Amino acid sequence: MSESKSMNMIGALNQALDLYLERETNAVILGEDVGHFGGVFRVTAGLQEKYGVERVMDAPLAEAGIAGMAVGMALGGLEPIIEIQFADFIFPAIDQIVNELAKYRYRSGAQYAPKVVVRTPYGGGIRGGHYHSQSPEAHFVHTPGLRVVFPSNPYMAKGLLLAALECPDPVIFFEPKRIYRASQGDVPLEYYTVPLDRAWTMRHGEDATLVAWGAMVPICLEAAALAEGEGYDIEVIDLASLAPYDSATVERSVTRTGRLLVVHEAPQTCGFGAELVAGVQDVVFPYLEAPLRRLGGFDTPFPYTLESHYMPSADRILFELRELIDY
Repeated sequence: MSESKSMNMIGALNQALDLYLERETNAVILGEDVGHFGGVFRVTAGLQEKYGVERVMDAPLAEAGIAGMAVGMALGGLEPIIEIQFADFIFPAIDQIVNELAKYRYRSGAQYAPKVVVRTPYGGGIRGGHYHSQSPEAHFVHTPGLRVVFPSNPYMAKGLLLAALECPDPVIFFEPKRIYRASQGDVPLEYYTVPLDRAWTMRHGEDATLVAWGAMVPICLEAAALAEGEGYDIEVIDLASLAPYDSATVERSVTRTGRLLVVHEAPQTCGFGAELVAGVQDVVFPYLEAPLRRLGGFDTPFPYTLESHYMPSADRILFELRELIDY
């Protein structure tokens, strides 16, 4: 039996990076404050001290340069792991990620396939306002050639990050800063991976299916517990990967429950929930007991003082579940 340790998500991610750097000598970390300071959220703490400045490198405040440098490093045979300090800061790098990193394999006829993982903390939970709280996953899910992954707890964080680091495709790895330290769990100390393209049923139920990813998964579990107190039996699925996503797991669940509510932090209009609902209904329409529903953030910039109102809460989710089941 493998040894495990209780840790938060930051500790689990740090351990994953440590194990991978130790195993793969071509792996390097690049980003703002990732070296001496150990990252603004301390995910890379101690790694520069252990592996040196040539493998864990501080970068200027220039996200386009960080992403462009990573593409060049990968084409030269290295395995760059870059940190964009906040997901909100990723937009200066979007040309390098979308037009270079995502397309190199296709444009070169598979002669070149840069292997890069882009780590970035996303979403609300720290009262960071509109420049430190966004959830921009839809921009990258819309880009062929990228994988988009979200951990929801420490165990998943370590296993998914190690799988992303092994993956030959470019991966955008969104880390939910709201639960960086709030989520605690037993994590094996050994090297292990979690499949990148699989959804996980976190709670079984018969009355409705809740689907979420990242920081919204524990909120949905909280809402399902509240719903149980009102006599509702709710299934909760952690999608984990948005590109590609595990449609089969969601479709099997909704075929049985007849109801679906997708929950995400990002603004509701053109959020990934819309794509998920559209895809699922093509298969499950004959089995539905109610229209498929979405619950996202409001179509406004992310507010400072109204953060708790903006983000989907267990109470808001419970209200939507009542409407869905009583339809």
